[in-house]
Amino acid sequence: MSGIALVRKPGPRISEGIVTHLQREPVDAGRAAAQHDAYVAALAAAGWRPVYVPSADDLPDAPFVEDTLVVSGRLAVLTRPGAVERRPEVDSVAQAVRDLGMKAVRIARPGTLDGGDVLQSGPTVYVGRSARTNAQGITQLAALLPERTVVPVELSGVLHLKSAVTALPDGTLIGDPRHVDLPGLLVPEEEAGAHVVPLGGDRVLLAASAPRTAAALEKRGLAVTTVDISEYEKLEGCVTCLSVLVAD
Repeated sequence: MSGIALVRKPGPRISEGIVTHLQREPVDAGRAAAQHDAYVAALAAAGWRPVYVPSADDLPDAPFVEDTLVVSGRLAVLTRPGAVERRPEVDSVAQAVRDLGMKAVRIARPGTLDGGDVLQSGPTVYVGRSARTNAQGITQLAALLPERTVVPVELSGVLHLKSAVTALPDGTLIGDPRHVDLPGLLVPEEEAGAHVVPLGGDRVLLAASAPRTAAALEKRGLAVTTVDISEYEKLEGCVTCLSVLVAD
């Protein structure tokens, strides 16, 4: 599998990004920029062509582009983020997907939806009911994806669904049962091990902060690439947050 990786460079105000469940730590903007470059390079090495959404230096959370968009085939669902200050991020993403020739639709008020709450695995779309995603947003997403099975998921003590659980290439869910109750959950050894980006085939991307989980996934036969995203982890970010993959 290959395609396009939508990404957005971090701006100088990234240290001002929203923190909800963690104690705020200083974020080094220069190091964050270098880590983002390495992250994008890892996607490119796996066959994903980077497409940069226009910079938004006045919006600290803008590099977490996943929250603005849900892609199903050639349909781009533009979200309505639950944090009001993040809603201006969406318009530039909307233009980017239109430039790619995709059909764009929007979540409308009073619905709220963050892309980080949406986990797609085969025909199933799990959607976390969180502080950022409400019932109306989930209902609207289900109506926009009639060919998919949308499953609401309750969360506990975590920002987004994909902060707690993601899916391996074979559909196995990997995550932290302290935050989400889903059957058949593979439990990683590190919290960051719950954050997996399938890159196509047996390839996956994982944060460098989960070395034991990376080793365990390699024992399962997966080809694991790791990247250091420690500056983003201080802002509750993970490897899924920093891109939206659009398959050819």
